[in-house]
Amino acid sequence: MPFSWVYSCRFLALLTAALALSCGLRAQSPAPERISDSEIFRQYQQRRAIALQASVSGINPRDLTKGAALNVAASFYLHSNLDWANARLANINAVMPSGDMFWMYPMVTAMEAGRDVMSAANRARIRELWRIYFPYRGDTENHWLIYYSTLYLAAEANPDAGTGAWYNGKSSAENMAEARSYIEDWMGITTSYGQGEFSSSNYLEEYTAPLAMLAGWAQDAQLRQEARMMLDYIFFDYVVEQLNGEYGGAHSRIYPWQVVQPGHTPAAAIGWLLFGFGDYQASGTATILAMTGYIPPTILYRIAHDRDRPYADIALKRTRWRMRHSGPAAFEVEGKSTTPVYKYTYMDPDFVLGSCQGGLLQPIQQETWSLIWREKPPLFARQNTFFSLQPYSSGYEGTMYFGSRWDTAANLIARSKADYDSPDKFVGGSPYEQVAQAGPALIALYDMPPETRFPHIETFFSRDLARREVDPSGWMFCQGGPVYFAYLPFAPGEWKPLGWTGLLKSGAGGFFSAGFGEYAKGDQVLVSGSLKNGYIVQVAPVRDYKSFLDFKAAVRALPVSFSLEPVPEARFRALDGEELHVRYGDTPAINGVPVDYSQWTLFNNPFGQSARGSGLLSMNYGSEHYVLDFKKITIKDSFVPDVP
Repeated sequence: MPFSWVYSCRFLALLTAALALSCGLRAQSPAPERISDSEIFRQYQQRRAIALQASVSGINPRDLTKGAALNVAASFYLHSNLDWANARLANINAVMPSGDMFWMYPMVTAMEAGRDVMSAANRARIRELWRIYFPYRGDTENHWLIYYSTLYLAAEANPDAGTGAWYNGKSSAENMAEARSYIEDWMGITTSYGQGEFSSSNYLEEYTAPLAMLAGWAQDAQLRQEARMMLDYIFFDYVVEQLNGEYGGAHSRIYPWQVVQPGHTPAAAIGWLLFGFGDYQASGTATILAMTGYIPPTILYRIAHDRDRPYADIALKRTRWRMRHSGPAAFEVEGKSTTPVYKYTYMDPDFVLGSCQGGLLQPIQQETWSLIWREKPPLFARQNTFFSLQPYSSGYEGTMYFGSRWDTAANLIARSKADYDSPDKFVGGSPYEQVAQAGPALIALYDMPPETRFPHIETFFSRDLARREVDPSGWMFCQGGPVYFAYLPFAPGEWKPLGWTGLLKSGAGGFFSAGFGEYAKGDQVLVSGSLKNGYIVQVAPVRDYKSFLDFKAAVRALPVSFSLEPVPEARFRALDGEELHVRYGDTPAINGVPVDYSQWTLFNNPFGQSARGSGLLSMNYGSEHYVLDFKKITIKDSFVPDVP
């Protein structure tokens, strides 16, 4: 519901107790089925209060040169330092804005949080800025959602304004209608065909912020309901693939520092706020989420904390809209071309191994597969991951997803993503990569033509590994925390330091390379230059073996065969008895049966199911059921909470 001072007063009563607990929220939680919903609610409210107080605790009320719009918004929300907040906002808005949709959402947050306390002069200035500043709506899925969600709320705050009040020459009514049309269309596509920017440990926050704002502040009851349901939806997607708050598996978009530090991501910050994982990390999105009043259903908490037994999550996503080179697997939605993404994630109490099928599924920042293992806090400093890639760069990828010309595409991409055209990058997809997974085992194959710009693969080995041994059998045996894993490369390679060209270490790209010298110190990659290539990964929990020697002996005894000519091919019987057979270019087979991708659904795991095209997500935990119906815009909850 819209912001109210009465609601924020509830938080003021929690602040003292919450701050006293700010260092004690790592304590081991009771089993999720035993913790009461009222206790879940109480702990969540404490974390909300901590996040809000952290947003205002560093404010110097005599210094009007420091503080962002979100610090102003939090001050408005808490009725704290109001004179400073109004004066600082006036300073921020004294100059012409920049940042496009990234200006829009902090400003709308300040507008909503300050509805009762913002000065008349600030309100008038903001209306003037909406008239004279023309924000670009961006070119990605998250950009458009941020743009239209915040435009809707800004127009709703001035509903009778005509065409002269807005930068785009449209009336408030027209802006609200256009924005709502996009928002609801995006919801329908996502819940029927899958999200394009899927499973992103970074961009989860770019979806959380606009949806939370709509769920908390939109005056239209139906739109508030739809936004709340979408928050439940994207958080379910996150909780079934996270371990201790760290987003596992394949990712559509991820930044270099996040791929090697899975606990140092916006998703981990949101996981702390919603579910109490890890440590508090400063997050503007968490601040917005705390202000808007969203309360996650308790079933999400129970699912997030239940890692007592292994399970598989099979999920269907889609690529970003393809402008060219759509390929034979492409299909159209409302005249736009996209391709299915088949995700498989194996969740164990101590690790997550997850993958997608390979190929160019999202431009620039794709992570095709990854392993993360459980670590002790502080998680944001850990490099508890293992992954590999072919560092592909080409105008083919650029023109697939962008409107630029072939001869300029790679250069244009590298202007914002500095490492895109570098042979040592460690994020990105490749059209020459094919991956198949069954349980805790994975096979990846590569068949690169000679003219490939960077014709090699590189595999990351963390400095935090407890063990790394090269065995005469060809296997490499490793231990990370409570997890053993084995890696069998099909071709020789050379050990190099992470970021071996020195591009990111030199500071290229500004924020993009910030901190690289520290977080990459001691890490290595195995670089293999064979055009036809591949490897096998086998993971197992330490708890299953008496010793590291026993694990190595068990892996050495497994039946395995591979060849690189005429195309890469491998057959492997894993520790759990499953047999994987992959031939490059063919459909993978498990236990002799080809994988039937046509049967994959949007979600299929022990905690939830969603059929393709249904617009329906059914969550389950024990006897509790929680159903989101996006066609009827209803929530069915079998559980009656005992929260106030």
